[in-house]
Amino acid sequence: MITNEYLKGVYEGLAARNAAEPEFLQAVREVLESIQPLVERHPEYEKNGVVERIVEPERMIFFRVPWVDDNGKVQVNRGYRVQFNSAIGPYKGGLRFHPTVNASVLKFLGFEQIFKNSLTGLPMGGGKGGADFDPKGKSDMEVMRFCQSFMTELSKHIGQFTDVPAGDIGVGAREIGYMYGQYKRLRNEFTGVLTGKGLKWGGSLVRTEATGYGLCYFTEEALNCMKNDSFKGKTVVISGSGNVAIYATEKATQLGGKVVALSDSNGYVYDPNGIDLPYVKDLKEVRRGRIKEYAETHPGATYHEGCKGIWTIPCDIALPCATQNEIDEESAKALVAGGCKVVCEGANMPSTPEAIEVYLANGILYGPAKATNAGGVATSGLEMSQNSERLSWTFEEVDQKLQTIMKNIFHNTYDASVEAGQEGNLMVGANCAGFLKVADTMVAQGIAY
Repeated sequence: MITNEYLKGVYEGLAARNAAEPEFLQAVREVLESIQPLVERHPEYEKNGVVERIVEPERMIFFRVPWVDDNGKVQVNRGYRVQFNSAIGPYKGGLRFHPTVNASVLKFLGFEQIFKNSLTGLPMGGGKGGADFDPKGKSDMEVMRFCQSFMTELSKHIGQFTDVPAGDIGVGAREIGYMYGQYKRLRNEFTGVLTGKGLKWGGSLVRTEATGYGLCYFTEEALNCMKNDSFKGKTVVISGSGNVAIYATEKATQLGGKVVALSDSNGYVYDPNGIDLPYVKDLKEVRRGRIKEYAETHPGATYHEGCKGIWTIPCDIALPCATQNEIDEESAKALVAGGCKVVCEGANMPSTPEAIEVYLANGILYGPAKATNAGGVATSGLEMSQNSERLSWTFEEVDQKLQTIMKNIFHNTYDASVEAGQEGNLMVGANCAGFLKVADTMVAQGIAY
């Protein structure tokens, strides 16, 4: 609950202006509730209107994207880029191609990105973008034509020192390649303007694995420091079967856990013997199949329609890696009943506020997304560094830097929770630690008239 009068006034004004944007308001409310002790200790934030400024994007770009399908018919989609905050560096955040993309979703993601990027310790501001285009079922030529049209407009607003987008849902190596090629043609320059590039033309090793690996590095460090425990011998349930879920499965298994479930938008598969990861990689990364095919080829595995039931599977650790608000109060209670002791988030805001209350009330070690899934953007930042220096680091070098960043994020988050008087509440700690760096910088840089 927001009890501070200054923050309450900021939130009520924001809610009145953005009444049709529930995801964005949910993300803002969580942060404002957490930072109340900071704001009360730092009157300069109110004096400088820091919170009023930080909840409004510096710039929001909305544009049409016309393209021609394989039948010669003109299609039109909506494209967006939310450039939210550049206090500590150029805007940085992914591009999402999915039918559910709208202003509310991108503003929530861009707002979260401010604090996530701040937590990495790297000089990156917060942004997000995308389009309501669905790459599924489209030919390579259709995807290329869409990406080229999208980048023709977006190229006017981004740059190596201005805004550096990356991939997100629906935007993988293929899409990044098409967009980068178009940017290069239009601007006649070869710069690190996009991250997630191919390894032969400026990409970074570990970028594919980074979010899933980073999630597990954070979770392992939290287990070590807060529970004197580890992944070893633990049963793990992971939602999703995309990039984050696949590499979280890989790293959790390497750390000694047994992953028993994965899902996609249609349903989930449960394999008590442990997920066969090479099969899933081929299914999802090569054949682009559905997760139900897993149960058809693996004796003992079962497939269940619908995604919600995955949280009823007994487990020690849950890693939600699918989408926002996938765990509600009922699902959180099911996790508690199934013996779950740890929930760390690979997706962005996958737990509702009611679910988080259940976690905290039952002593679950809860790692919020802005801290736990920062590995992807951290490695994007490392890719930016390599591009600037015209270097290419080894897999081991990047992986070691990623591990260090994720461990530092945990400790900074934990220390901030102690400072806020809520030791071990990593949600409060992440919000406070991420906010503090950005807020102090905004005060130092003054107010633009």
